[in-house]
Formats: sequence, structure tokens, C-alpha cells
Amino acid sequence: MFGTRLAAAMDEQGPLCVGIDPHEHLLAAWGLPASAAGVREFALRTVEQLKGSVAAVKPQSAFFEQYGSAGVAALEETLAAARDAGLLTVLDIKRGDIGSTMGAYAQAYLDPASALAADSITVSPYLGFGALEPAFELAAAHGKGVFVLALTSNPEGAEVQHAVRDGESVAAAIVSRVRQRNAQALDSADELGSFGLVVGATIGTAAADLGFDPSDCGGPILAPGVGAQGAGLAELRAVFGDRALESGQVLATASRAVLGAGPDGLADAAAALNRDLRAAD
Repeated sequence: MFGTRLAAAMDEQGPLCVGIDPHEHLLAAWGLPASAAGVREFALRTVEQLKGSVAAVKPQSAFFEQYGSAGVAALEETLAAARDAGLLTVLDIKRGDIGSTMGAYAQAYLDPASALAADSITVSPYLGFGALEPAFELAAAHGKGVFVLALTSNPEGAEVQHAVRDGESVAAAIVSRVRQRNAQALDSADELGSFGLVVGATIGTAAADLGFDPSDCGGPILAPGVGAQGAGLAELRAVFGDRALESGQVLATASRAVLGAGPDGLADAAAALNRDLRAAD
């Protein structure tokens, strides 16, 4: 199960997940062209430098897709390289659709036979949580993971995620549905489920204000926003509390804070950030 593998990786390597986000300004800082070839070199160097030092990497698919088929080929190589390096992958695609279309997305990113298969993916539930069923089914069949967008840090997200229906916010309902999926799949309540949430590390008291605890989902919580976006251990504690941090449930994600150190410095930057985050253990 993905949850079991992720828990083991976080226990051994710490709670840091490094985003592979080849922005144009980062490519330029690394002396690389804004092209599929530049993105490929950037991503493969990142994987090589982080091998054996972090629990997971999170390639952002859009930065590869923008360069067409050559960019997608670079993403395929990146996923394969991460697999060979023993790094778990969270492919940040935020897909969400209905019926056979969602099934096709699931086949593309969760079927081991696909060149784009990752260990886990991010998905959007805003066409209805039930529409994600093909992704959950295929993930369960192949030991993969699914992270569902719940409470994101962008201001626009609140108009949907904070909306209340029958006394419950949309975000709280997502947490409840993910908890149900994990409960169906787990043999023990002490296990980390393979289905989790995306909750921004910079949302402050938003979850508490809406009356729920994200850690109740029973699975891992992907928490983007660490480092350059302003979140550190104090902010993680404010959002998730000591229990979630100490139990190894929160996979804290940083991109620019690590990648900005350049190809020769990113390993040290990741190690330093990981040490800071480990203080919650």
C-alpha cells in the first residue's frame, strides 16, 4: 500500500517532499534554456541530488506539459529516474472529471503499465467526490496513492471550499469522504491510509474555523507552502497540531526554498529544511 510505503519513507528520510517546479526563472538561474531539454536536465539533476535524502518528490506536470510532447517525455524520464532512485513520487496533476474521462486519467497516471505512472497523484473533487471513483479503484488495485484537494492556500479557493451545505463545509465533507475510503481499505486504525488530502501549510486557522481537523482523514496530508511561501514548523503546528506532525501524517512540501539554492546547493538546502521539520518528531 502507498500509505505504508510513504510512512516508512518519512520515518527514514524525514517529512520533506520537494516539488520539481521548473519555472523559467529557475531554469535561467541554473543556466538552462526554457525548453523541454532544459526542463529535462533540471528535473533529472534534482532527482539525482535528492536521492536518499527526502521521502518524496512532487513533479508539477504543467511545467512539463507546456513544452508539448518533448516536455511530457521529460516528465516520463523524471518519474522513471525517481523510481530508480528510490524516491516516492507525487505527480501534481489536479485532475478531476467524470465517467470514462476520469477513468482514462487514472489509467494514465496510476496504471504501472503507463510511462506516466506515479506512486501517487493529486486530484480535484469539485465535479463531485464520487466522480473520483476510478482513481480510487485503480490506486487501490495497484498500491498507489491519491491526494484530494481539500483546503488550498489560494484566496480564490475559499469561495468553494469554505461554502457550507446542511451545516457542513465543502472542505469538511471532503475530509469525511476520504476518511470513509481509508476505513474501507485499512486493516488497522493505526495504519496510514493511501488516500489523503492537500491542505495548504499557510491556511492558518481555516480548518479550525470551519470546525474540523484535517488529520481525521486517516491518510497522509500533502502540505504545500513550506519555505518560500512562508510556512515553517510553527505554521505547520498551527494548521495540523502536534498529533499529526508527530505521527508522521504530514508530508510538507517545498519547492523554491530548495530549488532556488541551485543544482550544487539544493541537496544541502533540502537537508537543512528537513532537519528543521524533523524537530516536530
